[in-house]
Amino acid sequence: MNHAISKSIIIAIFFCGLASAQITAIVGGTVHTVGPAGTIENATILIEDGVITAVGKNISTPSGATIINAAGKIVTPGLFTPFGQLGLVEIGNSAGPLDAVQRGEQFTAGFDIADAFNPRSTLIAVNRIEGVTRALIAPQARRTDEQGRSSHVISGLAAVVNLGDQPGHIDKRAAALVVSLGERGSSLAGASRVSALLVLRNALDEAIDYRANKNAFERGQRREYIYSIADLEALQGVLTGDIPLLAHVERASDMEVLIRLTAQYGIRAIIMGGTEAWMIADQLAAAHIPVLMAPTANLPANFDRINARRDAAGLLVSAGVKIGFAGPQSQTHNARNITQSAGNAVSEGLSWDDALRAITLAPAEIYGLADQIGSIEAGKQADIVIWPGDPLELTNYPEKVFIKGNSISMVSRQTLLRDRYLQTETGKPPAFRR
Repeated sequence: MNHAISKSIIIAIFFCGLASAQITAIVGGTVHTVGPAGTIENATILIEDGVITAVGKNISTPSGATIINAAGKIVTPGLFTPFGQLGLVEIGNSAGPLDAVQRGEQFTAGFDIADAFNPRSTLIAVNRIEGVTRALIAPQARRTDEQGRSSHVISGLAAVVNLGDQPGHIDKRAAALVVSLGERGSSLAGASRVSALLVLRNALDEAIDYRANKNAFERGQRREYIYSIADLEALQGVLTGDIPLLAHVERASDMEVLIRLTAQYGIRAIIMGGTEAWMIADQLAAAHIPVLMAPTANLPANFDRINARRDAAGLLVSAGVKIGFAGPQSQTHNARNITQSAGNAVSEGLSWDDALRAITLAPAEIYGLADQIGSIEAGKQADIVIWPGDPLELTNYPEKVFIKGNSISMVSRQTLLRDRYLQTETGKPPAFRR
């Protein structure tokens, strides 16, 4: 009898769990899946426990599901900003801790900023209500500070985070190792781009030696290394190809050096900046090196950018280079402006579909997360944005945003201030309005 009762209880709990599954159905919208299904008119998306279970036409909606009517709306994957310091900074150039800035020689490759991420930063809500659901947060180099501490050519490890309001914000640690080459690197390594390259080569060579002699090293047969054990351990992922180099570089000739470096060491690379990348687009495509670029960068700000042009995005994509948008106008505080970057690229010849891909699926592919996010496909996490019109049109803002299937609050510090100061009939000064 007791066995029968126990079995009944187990069955009841099982069916209770099924009944409590959270199912959301987004119905009637024009869905740009950025996947094999392409664009689907009058589509239905089913979300269960944070995961997309179905997307397409003529999909029946389960009883008890929460229905989101998207008729006449555009539905896209969540936006992915591929470079910045979201959650690591509140006010640029402030006197507070500079959590993203690497300085000194003690830790370089091992400088991992993931644990400094603040999911409660005011900048998170500001950007996620405009469709940004994922971001790469990266360490950075700065000029020598007042105490004489300088940054290194190797800035440290970047991470991918989600901007949701639920626990578990770090999606991928050690998503890339940030380094500075070209003119940027030269300012950190004795005023020569050759010095910057030699610094990087030396670090890789020491990591190779450490790997070959690790057992002896652990037995106390110490070898002399410039880099710390934390740095050498972090570099092992670069050598195996698990962690790509995210290299700040602008000049075509420096990118050609980077291509040779990746071939020599058997490592992967991502270019950040890449103003002159269009000049060697075929070489980059053959080497499978993506470019994170600023589509509006058309001025020769220095001699490394002398061949800047506005239609570079289209030229790179036409050659088969994977791109993402990470210009100064679409990072950190204004990561939400990534749609403006994409729109500008479309105006210069990039196709609309390729522009949307560059701000959704392409970054997910670049950082090895395309099996989880970046497109609206069954089995992927439900990062979804509902728009009243073209998301690349500046006057269109999201009406609803889902991160991992959770509908986020469309409120930020900026919307609260807006609403407070729009109360003109209360008779109270702004400070006393609620």
